[in-house]
Amino acid sequence: MNKEHNVKYRKDYSPSEFLVETIKLDFEIQECRTKVINESKYYLNPLNTCRSKNNSIFLDGEDLEFSVLEINNKKWNDYQLTSSGIVINNVPEQFVLKIINYINPKENTSLSGLYFSEGYFCTQCEAEGFRRITYFLDRPDVLSKFTTTIRTNSHELPFLLSNGNKIGEGIDDKGMRWCTWEDPFPKPSYLFALVAGDFDLLSDKFITKSGREITLELYVDKGKLNRSKFAMESLKKAMKWDEERFNLEYDLDIYMIVAVDFFNMGAMENKGLNVFNSKVVLADQKTATDNDYHQIERVIGHEYFHNWSGNRVTCRDWFQLSLKEGFTVFRDQEFSSDLNNRDLERIRNVRSLKAGQFLEDLSPMSHPIRPEKVMEMNNFYTRTVYDKGSEVIRMLHTLLGEDLFQKGVKLYFDLFDGQAVTCDDFVQAMERASGKDLNQFRLWYSQSGTPIVSINTEYRDSSKEFIVKLSQNTNPTNDQKTKKNLHIPLKFGLLSSKGGVIDLTNQKIDNGLIELSQSEQTVIFSNLEEKPILSILRDFSAPVYLNYDYSDCELCTLLKYDPNKFSKWNAGQLLLQKYLKKNISLRENGDNILIPNDVISAFDHLFNESDLSPAILGEIFSFPSFSEITSWYEVIDVELIHSVLNDMILIFANKFHTHFLKIYNVNQSLGQNSSEIRFLSSVALKYISLVKSDDCLALDYFKRAKNMTEKMSALTALNYSPYFMDDYASCMESFKQEWNKDGLVMDKWFFLSAKKDDANIIDKLNFIMENEESFDITNPNRVRSLIGGFIDNTSQFHKIDGSGYKFLTSMIVKIDSINPQVASRLIDPLLSFKKYKSERGVIMKACLNEILQLDSLSKDLFEKVQNALGA
Repeated sequence: MNKEHNVKYRKDYSPSEFLVETIKLDFEIQECRTKVINESKYYLNPLNTCRSKNNSIFLDGEDLEFSVLEINNKKWNDYQLTSSGIVINNVPEQFVLKIINYINPKENTSLSGLYFSEGYFCTQCEAEGFRRITYFLDRPDVLSKFTTTIRTNSHELPFLLSNGNKIGEGIDDKGMRWCTWEDPFPKPSYLFALVAGDFDLLSDKFITKSGREITLELYVDKGKLNRSKFAMESLKKAMKWDEERFNLEYDLDIYMIVAVDFFNMGAMENKGLNVFNSKVVLADQKTATDNDYHQIERVIGHEYFHNWSGNRVTCRDWFQLSLKEGFTVFRDQEFSSDLNNRDLERIRNVRSLKAGQFLEDLSPMSHPIRPEKVMEMNNFYTRTVYDKGSEVIRMLHTLLGEDLFQKGVKLYFDLFDGQAVTCDDFVQAMERASGKDLNQFRLWYSQSGTPIVSINTEYRDSSKEFIVKLSQNTNPTNDQKTKKNLHIPLKFGLLSSKGGVIDLTNQKIDNGLIELSQSEQTVIFSNLEEKPILSILRDFSAPVYLNYDYSDCELCTLLKYDPNKFSKWNAGQLLLQKYLKKNISLRENGDNILIPNDVISAFDHLFNESDLSPAILGEIFSFPSFSEITSWYEVIDVELIHSVLNDMILIFANKFHTHFLKIYNVNQSLGQNSSEIRFLSSVALKYISLVKSDDCLALDYFKRAKNMTEKMSALTALNYSPYFMDDYASCMESFKQEWNKDGLVMDKWFFLSAKKDDANIIDKLNFIMENEESFDITNPNRVRSLIGGFIDNTSQFHKIDGSGYKFLTSMIVKIDSINPQVASRLIDPLLSFKKYKSERGVIMKACLNEILQLDSLSKDLFEKVQNALGA
């Protein structure tokens, strides 16, 4: 066990002593021994005039075979190799450095740096993968112009790709085919990309608003070209949208996307050459669900938008990661909202935030969107940095409005184009453009945890006043014990007792926005003839917990009549939350659970609303997840939560059975010609399958399915149902026989297989890993699907004997030696062991201690396990 891992602190940042004007890379590609020639022009950074001892420079480098070092065309012997790089002594203030080293792409199962897989070479350099390719100042604030030449003897690598524009190709004097790419824009090393392989190519064009013609190229695995068309159309939509909404135009002559199956992330925004996980590129009706299509559109947009928010303006250091990721997630969410149902997009993003990021704030790995310390940077590509980071940008948008926000974005790009900057620089641009004081708002970047906004209201009949008292509090987190008041925007509206909208025109706050900045504030509404119903936190205007003791009558009125569709959905969720909590308490005391008739009646009312979109109706009838419910409790009782959740869902299944049957049958008779209708049908079918019946509609649905969405809806319903076991098994076998040669489609089968509530599930998972030809433990997609599905299997993963935790631990140990990033992302469910009752917490802790004792434990896992055990 190696405990000598250095922790980096944001406060210790200092500019690089040297900068690099240009870097010329020359690769001789071979599977097991690729030669890398690196010729770079270094010069002393004017911002850092204090020279190092011995006038030395340290260059990052890991897992490299060193060969040659020259400075200004002379062999240089004054250097020391270390485990993390090379120290070169007595360098002048300006010099040309030439280093030759070798790497082994085939043995690189970490998929960081340059690796070889399934016949192609590919790179992943964010965050610190470039140092696994060559020696360099591998930090985001060193921006250089890259020229890359790729050489090969292999006829199996017809495409040789890198960043920028192609400037030449041919055959060299050794008979090697070569291709050279030049990127005219300075960039940090994490944006470097190289791909070499044989692909099918989809080509297209895009005409920018200024009239420039951009070549678009999308490379996919052989035989899968027909599944790439939607991704190409999504790219063109993203390019057009960014011009129209943000006035940002693409800057190179060519934009390339390469889809690969072995990839740690969803995608990577390398300048001009995006590398994508095939999962978020390949789609057709036979192989992809509606959700897959949506993810493709969103991720294609996200990586394209990075061309400005991440590439043209990048991060000064990795503590500023949310500068590019939070901003770009906001942009991709707005892209999806403008193209689709905005209310539905918001509902789904918030559901995901509550089930994921809110839990992260409660975990031993809690951190602000701009962390203060980091051991392994890969551990901070988190829901907090991305999703909460996006919520912080959304709050800025809410506070400023669209016009001033866009003015701030323009100023930001005008001021910092071609630079590596900080989150403070972004907020300062917003402040300058809008004239609004954002000093307190900056705390969102440095403070971790989810704030709690508490509200008490009073209606005074004598004065016709409605008094709203608000307060805020953020509980201590593992990384911060003391919290400060935040600047919290709260969108709101008022409804009458009968659900009518109350006009705010003559009120002191007439714009529907309360800005909570103190520990306690009071807002008074006057001239109201009755006590209104407060509809607050509309559109989830801030990432907070809301603590307001709504009556059932108030929530039912909001559920039925609130014109804000998000608040309508949220009222339903608050009713479900209220009775989940109440019934968990009742069952804990041995009493029967209940859902009052008035609450059932309010949900029943929704089936007759003609203006409610099908998908939002489906979302209203979708319960909070088990993981979200655990965030409500300091101590987690797995059986209690799981049993009450399932029993309340069963009550809904029986109470609304007739409605769900009608929805399903009507949709089948009319044809399901939209994703929203298909989603509502899937919700209905899931409820229908919980009620015992002689007819198995899900089996019929599976057999008649016209697309993958319908097939997966049927399989999910069968998986969830306590009945029709034989039908489920036969459908799963049929699915496997049809798709067992296609790993991406089989990921859906792996996930469902692992989610089945089966006492022998661990034996079945081991059998799958050993015998299914499409499963490969070195492929992150396969691992995430199978093991992720098991983690989502509440009853079996959390089995009281700890077998689920022990199985996960054994898999983490095995995967850590292959790919530490994937292993590190799997361990999160064990980190909050202190919250679990009885033996579960004890077993989880023992599993973490077992991992900590590994001799070759990766830095990725060490950081998380150490934080959890030390919390």
